[in-house]
Amino acid sequence: MKDQTIEQYREVIASCKEIFAKKTKDYGTAWRILRLPSITDQIFIKAQRIRSIQEKGSMKVQEDITSEFIGIINYCIMALIQMELTENDPMEISYEALEPKYDKAASDTLELLKNKNHDYGEAWREMRVSSITDIILMKLLRVKQIEDNAGKTIISEGIDANYQDMINYSVFCMIKLKEGKA
Repeated sequence: MKDQTIEQYREVIASCKEIFAKKTKDYGTAWRILRLPSITDQIFIKAQRIRSIQEKGSMKVQEDITSEFIGIINYCIMALIQMELTENDPMEISYEALEPKYDKAASDTLELLKNKNHDYGEAWREMRVSSITDIILMKLLRVKQIEDNAGKTIISEGIDANYQDMINYSVFCMIKLKEGKA
């Protein structure tokens, strides 16, 4: 099952990267203007919409929750990239220059997934998408608290690890939705 998860992860990330590439070509890197708390809030909006649709059982804006999970993944990767860039880096960055940064963030996150799947035995496969959504929202609240504490933690993992967890949880949801196991 482990190799299947890795392959499924790569497929999900490839579809997210394709959208990231197209949006970068359409909009450039306008997201570079966002401070990390603003990116966190963008992710929160997407996760909250997913939860709202799950609770109401319907939606009025015709974008399904899969597109919101893609948005969460891409915003988390943007955040990870933004954390590595400095004020000296240009605001506008070509897709060609961003692509290796995107790939590194996705690859590092896949390594985390492999380690956690080893320890947890792919427990996520038995979870409900709605529960995973709640965990993403909890992670967001944690990130907001860390941001409010100027990035300082006493014992907890940092912001980057939480962004990575949200990527992995979103990937899990997309896999489960594709398999019809919502």
